[in-house]
Amino acid sequence: MPSLVRLLTHPEERRPGPPPLRVDLRRVLLGGIGLWAVALVATVVVYALGDATEEAVVTCVAGILLGGAGLLWERKHRGEYRGED
Repeated sequence: MPSLVRLLTHPEERRPGPPPLRVDLRRVLLGGIGLWAVALVATVVVYALGDATEEAVVTCVAGILLGGAGLLWERKHRGEYRGED
């Protein structure tokens, strides 16, 4: 068995890695957006009680907006990451 140093300096001697898993990014992104939405509701309730800051609310909104941007990216690049033409 080759040493770690040899494998790091000669990557062509390594076994090939497994193929990447096919993942539906849309489902992953929607799940993340859903979690941020739940966090937003909880944060707004805590903010209304006076125990949270505006930054916490803005963080949740930013998470939702970034998830939306991810959905737009996914829609545009769906064929590329799924290996389709």
